[in-house]
Amino acid sequence: MDDLTVCLLQSDIVSDDPDANLRLLEGYLDSAEPFDLAVLPEVFTTGFHPRARQHAEVMDGRVCAWLGEQARQRQAAITGSVVMKTAEGFYNRMLWAPDDAPLSFYDKRHLFRMAGEHERYLMGQRRVVIPYRGWRFLLQVCYDLRFPVFSRNRGDYDAVIYVANWPEARHQHWRSLLQARAIENLSYVIGVNRAGVDAYGQSYAGGSVIVAPDGELILDAGRDAVCVSAPLSASRLCEYREAFPAHLDADDFSLQD
Repeated sequence: MDDLTVCLLQSDIVSDDPDANLRLLEGYLDSAEPFDLAVLPEVFTTGFHPRARQHAEVMDGRVCAWLGEQARQRQAAITGSVVMKTAEGFYNRMLWAPDDAPLSFYDKRHLFRMAGEHERYLMGQRRVVIPYRGWRFLLQVCYDLRFPVFSRNRGDYDAVIYVANWPEARHQHWRSLLQARAIENLSYVIGVNRAGVDAYGQSYAGGSVIVAPDGELILDAGRDAVCVSAPLSASRLCEYREAFPAHLDADDFSLQD
């Protein structure tokens, strides 16, 4: 397992304008230093609001094709979530586009009822871990961050990725929970939030971060729209797990719907 460079795209999402958002994100990718993995925010084509389903994507549509092409061009993986329409209904779907394999996805399990998300979208059923360049990534979306059992490391991942539209009013929760997930799971945590103000006046404070397995902040993107990168150290991960093997004393459990 080699070191891996992660690029965080903390964008200001233009509400209801997928074309504008794809142009913006492509510009960020063009300006970035070489990376192995780029992480986009939650619902990066629309923003998080009740009208987002009007701009829903499909699996054989434009955004999936765009992600695949960007990944191939940059010889890297790219991930983020979009509103996805299927035969069953709508999902908040986190897409994973590698440069050398078919696209994969994770459907958000914990739907944010305080904004009525559970009334507009279907709940995901699968916990998804993606192997990539010797690393194993658990995919999670926004509100999932508040439910540590679902993201508990069972010895099956090295880093967990949270993509989000997390409001400024609860920004301290975002930071504290990301660090907690890293510490309790002895794993890297990558959290990518949006910046700016949406069409409903909701303010977002960014705060995208990479957290080391001991809880140290490796990278903090601040509050403005920005594209920043940092490496994940394979040796740091392995050495910390060996020096502080708390996972050996973890409780066994099973998840039930």
